[in-house]
Amino acid sequence: MTKKINLFANLKSDFSSGLVVFLVALPLCLGIALASGAPLFSGIISGVVGGIVVGFLSKSHISVTGPAAGLTAIVLVAITDLGAFNIFLTAVFIAGLIQLALGFMKAGGISNYFPTNVIEGMLAGIGVIIFLKQIPKALGSDVSVGSGLQIFSDVAASFGDVKMGVVIVTAISLAILLIWDKIPALKNIKLLPAALIAVTVGVLINEFIFKNTSLEITSKYLVSLPVPTTLEQFKEIIITPDFTAFVNPAVWVVAITIAVVASIETLLCIEAADRMDAQKRYTDTNVELKAQGVGNIISSLLGGLPMTSVVVRSSANNNAGAKSKMSAIIHGILLLISVLSIPVILNKIPFATLAAILLLIGYKLARPAIFKHFFEKGKYQFVPFIATFGAVVFTDLLKGAALGMIISIMAILRGNMKRAYRFRKETYKDGDVIHIDLAQEVSFLNKAAIKSTLASIPENSKVIINASDTVYIAHDVQDMINEFITIKAVEENIKVELVGFKEAYDLENSGENEERVFVEHTQKL
Repeated sequence: MTKKINLFANLKSDFSSGLVVFLVALPLCLGIALASGAPLFSGIISGVVGGIVVGFLSKSHISVTGPAAGLTAIVLVAITDLGAFNIFLTAVFIAGLIQLALGFMKAGGISNYFPTNVIEGMLAGIGVIIFLKQIPKALGSDVSVGSGLQIFSDVAASFGDVKMGVVIVTAISLAILLIWDKIPALKNIKLLPAALIAVTVGVLINEFIFKNTSLEITSKYLVSLPVPTTLEQFKEIIITPDFTAFVNPAVWVVAITIAVVASIETLLCIEAADRMDAQKRYTDTNVELKAQGVGNIISSLLGGLPMTSVVVRSSANNNAGAKSKMSAIIHGILLLISVLSIPVILNKIPFATLAAILLLIGYKLARPAIFKHFFEKGKYQFVPFIATFGAVVFTDLLKGAALGMIISIMAILRGNMKRAYRFRKETYKDGDVIHIDLAQEVSFLNKAAIKSTLASIPENSKVIINASDTVYIAHDVQDMINEFITIKAVEENIKVELVGFKEAYDLENSGENEERVFVEHTQKL
């Protein structure tokens, strides 16, 4: 019987963390919509649905869903190719149906095969990207930060376009965020999180101190929400799918692409969120896929962007002290209330303050201690970690995770090959004896390693191949051992002794090699 979760058990801490996530999510929803070439309000809709609907249906306690930067390029190209946003919404609707089907097919288990070093490398890479992309906003620069190597040149260029008022607000916000966590009495005031104080101070400074001076932060560098004043204006903001596009093959291509990418990103982020969870609770990924599917269906019907579980919001949620998924729901409710009631007030929030929040989030995800941790664990842990990290920074999330997985698999295969046997040499008066003790299972993956070892055995040697503990030997390996016995051993006067081989292996000693090959238990010479 599944234990019921009381969503209101930790309402105090969940409300404060939901408030923090709301403050982080608001500009992200707008920014991703803008970058996607979609109506700005579509980003807000996605955030509201991701918070309330997916938050309620999900089993994750930490994860927060909303429009994701990883889908930006796909959405931008799709809207352009399909020709209209309402046709694109049809693709999002279909993508939601596909995700729902994947959940019922229990495809979520694929997330269990992502190793820790890959997940941590992904998080560190995302942390660096978050940090770097916030620098221009923290400086008040108009430089647009690209991706890959372009990030570094764009960030460097942003230092040539600095607005002193923005820099001052950023510095004060960072100071508040850092000092707040250092003073226990302030840190424990959960209903007054550091982020809220930083935002409030940023607004007050700009409105009452910088107002009508050279330091004033203009509207270009403030949050910008649409402000509908009538019901008709609000209706104009909402766009619905064009279901006649169901017969368009291009729509289905976009839908499948969104479904696959969004599902993988969600599973990766869920794994990351579970790792961040201080209580180490695990999420049912199949339920999560279903929740994401329902979320994307509803979002498309209301004119919203496709969504995934998002590491930035999930990390902010965790760092703010979230105890349950109620935090994600509260963040969605706050998004809805804010855009309906106080958009004018929200439009006074400086991007500088929000950038300060994200700078700290980015640093925490990619702090030096993480790199040191995996370096000390050895190359088989560090190499996949650093490869994933680098690929995420210089390419994208999916390519980074894929590269990390490939390297991890190669490391496993290499280790498996090495564990195929144990090689040792004993020295006696009448010559050396080489022992090759085979592992419990010897597959075709071990063929190369064993072949190399057999090829290196010198002439006039004695070799003991021990399969006493072996329960399975691949046919390829059997043939190779037979070839060694019948050809190389004969030609180079190598005496071979087989120990513990079963009749099923068909490694019988016969013919002209009868004097050289023995199946027996050995004793020291």
